[in-house]
Amino acid sequence: MTVAQFSSQHFSDLRKYQFSRRDQLPNKQNALWQIETGVVRTMTWLEDATIVTLGLWGPGNVVGQPLSKCDPYQIECLTKVEATLLSVDRGLNREVLLYHLQQAEELTLIRAGKRVDSMLYQLLIWLAKKFGSEVEQGHLIDLGLTHQDIAELLGITRVTVTRTLGSFEQQGVIQRLSIHRIILQDSEVWHYEI
Repeated sequence: MTVAQFSSQHFSDLRKYQFSRRDQLPNKQNALWQIETGVVRTMTWLEDATIVTLGLWGPGNVVGQPLSKCDPYQIECLTKVEATLLSVDRGLNREVLLYHLQQAEELTLIRAGKRVDSMLYQLLIWLAKKFGSEVEQGHLIDLGLTHQDIAELLGITRVTVTRTLGSFEQQGVIQRLSIHRIILQDSEVWHYEI
């Protein structure tokens, strides 16, 4: 569904809308999206076109322009997504605000690391806990994140992400299955809380 097609829809009907990977959820000043299935990232960009990822959101999470002061503000699907459009009155509550604050703090702590390998490892732990699934070898992260997506999450270069993931693979910290799928191996650090 294109933004133009969506704009003609009445958003108070609580219908579920389907979006493909890399689609953008339309922004509405007076509406929010509740993610039913899939994962989206909220983002903005700087004057030099540097993308800044504001958060990653999955089933049950609520996102939308009214929750942000960032301009521009964009919601991009990282996977196939089904989402329900809600009025601000219906979708905005204490739990939604608290969750947004907690996620912002978690990402801030991860990004504040002094060493790239530590930041990336903590991000993988966070992704595995938030979006991963347990498999025999560890925790599967199957979000379709590219090295560029990860770089934008951490504020580092894609080359650094590629090099560090390669090092993690050599050390047995991760196993790459296919493009954009990673298994984070079980370890004693897994229980570390952010």
